[in-house]
Amino acid sequence: MLAIIGGTGIYQLEGLKVIESHSVETPFGAPSADIIEGQMGARKLFFLPRHGNQHQLLPSEVNYRANIWALKSLGVTQVIGISAVGSLRHEIAPGDFSIASQYFDFVKGDREKSFFGGGLAAHVSTAEPTCDELTKALVETGQSLDMPIHTGKTYGCVDGPRLGTRAESFFLRDSAKCDLVGMTNVPEVFLAREAQICYCTLAIATDYDCWLDDPSQHVTVEQVIARYGASLERAKQLLTTLLNSDRDIPESDARSALACAVLTPESALSAEKAELLALLKR
Repeated sequence: MLAIIGGTGIYQLEGLKVIESHSVETPFGAPSADIIEGQMGARKLFFLPRHGNQHQLLPSEVNYRANIWALKSLGVTQVIGISAVGSLRHEIAPGDFSIASQYFDFVKGDREKSFFGGGLAAHVSTAEPTCDELTKALVETGQSLDMPIHTGKTYGCVDGPRLGTRAESFFLRDSAKCDLVGMTNVPEVFLAREAQICYCTLAIATDYDCWLDDPSQHVTVEQVIARYGASLERAKQLLTTLLNSDRDIPESDARSALACAVLTPESALSAEKAELLALLKR
């Protein structure tokens, strides 16, 4: 079962025939919004706006654990996350699409980054944190629409909400070897892996962050909004084409991520932790 997590500018999915709206209670609090169950073509899917229906949540205020738990409780096994990003490379121009294959965690705040702890110990491999099958489906759909997509990119995640300094931009670009910078995909990608959900990010470049020498190219909210509209419409077209197709998207090995990761014997778990583990393993 596929879900779309909509980022900046994507608060609903046009063309989605709504079947039901789910208000999900989770052990971690409320998700960003009610989760929409719908139909597009022959495909049933779920949709969740990451920042809330009115973009009222800062990146650090998003309840990532609640979002992923809620989706998993509804039977979701695959997630495509849509994200606005800054580009740290000349070749990724504003308006371009990219799919991250690696993530660099530069978040220094107190976001809850794991479902584990408190009597349930596990260590999930995130060496290859994204789903090749979802990537392939998006890339091939993009090719059919003459929308090339950069692949094999590294996403550096920062706290926000402020836009970064040039020193930070150069660090992420040159020292951490990141290609993209954003504020939301950590811990989302890693929680998805803990929940055995196949995940990938479709990143939309809105700017060159602030590493270029030309001050007029340094990111501002005004620039982001001005440049983003056309790219967003193309992203929606890409998604709509994929979702309306009869293409089967196989699940990846993320679906067995917990096979050897859990260290605590199930007999030692509290009822609450046993219930959580059972959900994550579905």
